[in-house]
Amino acid sequence: MVMAKDVVEAASDEALLVAYGRGERAAAQALTARLAPMALRVAARMLGDPAEAEDVTQEAMLRLWRAAPGWRTGEARISTWLYRVVSNLCIDRLRKARAQALDAVPEPADGAPGAEARMQQAARTRALEAALMRLPERQRQAVVLRHLEGLSNPEIADVMEIGTEAVESLTARGKRALAADLAGRRSELGYDDD
Repeated sequence: MVMAKDVVEAASDEALLVAYGRGERAAAQALTARLAPMALRVAARMLGDPAEAEDVTQEAMLRLWRAAPGWRTGEARISTWLYRVVSNLCIDRLRKARAQALDAVPEPADGAPGAEARMQQAARTRALEAALMRLPERQRQAVVLRHLEGLSNPEIADVMEIGTEAVESLTARGKRALAADLAGRRSELGYDDD
């Protein structure tokens, strides 16, 4: 049976995964369109490398498709499961990269209107990304999921498999470390005007 397009679009993530497990290709396409951008954002922010982030996203989606036939409904939210897989894949890559020299992260394209504004925003972005990369892995993961992805503390606790108090502590320490790291650069980054 093939799911109608409007049914696919209105279906929950779990319903789409179960349908894919039964062989519904349209369900896989719809779920990919919903979840892959989130996975890519998290991976890019954790790794600081777009190519590596794409590899992690592909691997995470492949793992989701392999899990589809045996997915037990009602046990976990698919997005939470995927955040956990992406985070773990990123941490694995970061640990492997420690033994090797990391190349400079290329500057992502920025759509700001003026050249000066683009340069200032690019400097701010580079400074934040560099400061994020200096955080310990678990703090970086908590800060990215909370403040850049907008997950709630209980959702982050599920992803990281820790308690909400630990999430709060990791997030608070990460924010303090970022603030301390960037404090001396306010003028350089153009925040004296704000």
